Amino acid sequence: MRISTSQYFETSASNYSSAFAATAKTQEQISSGVRIQTAGDDPVGAAKLLQLQQQSSLLTQYSSNMTTATNSLNNQESVLNAINNSLVRAQELAVNAGDGSLTDADRQSIGAEIGQLQDTVLGLLNTKDASGYYMFSGSKSTTPPYVKNTDGTYTYQGDQNALSVQVSDTLSLATGVTGYSAFDQATNTSRTTSTVTSPAVNDNKVSISPGQMDSESTYNKSFTTGEPYTVNFTSDTTYSITDASGNDITSEVSGNGTFNPSTEGGTTLSLRGVDFTLKVDTANTGTTAGHSITLQSTPDTLSPSRSAGNTSTAQLTSGTISNQNTYNTTFPSAGAVVKFTSGTDYAVYAQPYTTDSKAIATGTMASGDTTITAAGATFGVSGTPAAGDTFQVSVDAHKTQNVLNTLSKLATALNTPVDGDNTKLLALQASVTSAIANLDSASTQVGTARGQIGAIGNAITVQTTENTSISLANKTTQSSIGDTDMATASINLTLQQTMLEASQAAFAKISQLSLFNKI
Repeated sequence: MRISTSQYFETSASNYSSAFAATAKTQEQISSGVRIQTAGDDPVGAAKLLQLQQQSSLLTQYSSNMTTATNSLNNQESVLNAINNSLVRAQELAVNAGDGSLTDADRQSIGAEIGQLQDTVLGLLNTKDASGYYMFSGSKSTTPPYVKNTDGTYTYQGDQNALSVQVSDTLSLATGVTGYSAFDQATNTSRTTSTVTSPAVNDNKVSISPGQMDSESTYNKSFTTGEPYTVNFTSDTTYSITDASGNDITSEVSGNGTFNPSTEGGTTLSLRGVDFTLKVDTANTGTTAGHSITLQSTPDTLSPSRSAGNTSTAQLTSGTISNQNTYNTTFPSAGAVVKFTSGTDYAVYAQPYTTDSKAIATGTMASGDTTITAAGATFGVSGTPAAGDTFQVSVDAHKTQNVLNTLSKLATALNTPVDGDNTKLLALQASVTSAIANLDSASTQVGTARGQIGAIGNAITVQTTENTSISLANKTTQSSIGDTDMATASINLTLQQTMLEASQAAFAKISQLSLFNKI
């Protein structure tokens, strides 16, 4: 077989080039410490490395997310601590306001400080983070969580969806708590009321405070099932109590139907989880016998509001409960929607309302009517509704009370003159007692929120440790797959260099052979 000179030169050059490239690659692997420089070096290993690098990028992002969450939690913790300090001070002032020796001026001075604390707490609740978003509005972070209404009450405008961040492939954690959970769900211990029913014109001889709940479980189980209760005074020191069915339950009450205004605790009436205080105006002539007072839960407050898309200017006003039994069995506790199908016909739906919702009640306004009644509730109507107009009705069952409303009611009570008026004084004492209990409930709620923040922080700490372990394992695996084995690479380099040198020497010798040397 004959090999031409040109063919030999080309083959030798190609082989030398391949050997030189292999040697150069090995030298690069040694100098860089990276074995897989292209996918062609190890297709399977390159695919695994890509997955590991993606995981490493996610772990870096998770670490950043946890830093963001930790900063947010620390900020909320600081604000909650400041709010709690304000509530503690408000409780101290409320206890001081209960001193019977204080004058109206003294109480107004305390009320002024309560008002300042109220403004302080409102400002803290509407605190923004470093990015300019409201901390306690949930996912509605551009909306102030609390706003003051025209009637002096406060309403939460955020939602119940706490913002969260992903901290692992399978876990996301909240970056804080919402104002709804931290401040709007404090138990309201003052949810009962008393009304003088006899004599028809109240002579203020005897009165009973609105009542203070001391056992929520007993209240829910027993008090609400027998209301309304009627207290009938039979003498200046005795009374009887009947429930809604007319059953005599006097034996259930502390004191067994007797009271003594001159003894400690002699005017306390404890009924099925609620404590009431009797007040007899000894300076008022006449006897308490024949007086009757009704005790019951404070009726739900119904607050209607018109939809922005209504075509008319009509409005629903003054929502009241006109039939308690029908209301209890029909009206939705989560709120309702009143929709007019014409200028006089309307239907009531349970919230949340959808196009598939079924009406729970319907009705028609008679000509000249200014009210509508449905599901046991009556609403005033101002203006003429148009077909398609809808109105949302929110329900406040008084089971909870946000801390701002508690402070507002306390300030109002302290700023109301009561000197010389026993009935107003009893109302003031009831307001102060209610405020003390509700502020304590609010502090407990804030403490619970701080506990939730602490729990999230602990979860972040645990996840940080876990992510660190995964990151170390990731780096180790990447190193084992992609890093150069120096011992093996050095041996390969020596062999490749030796082969390259031998190839060079062989080429030099063979390239000198020629037929002309034989002539």
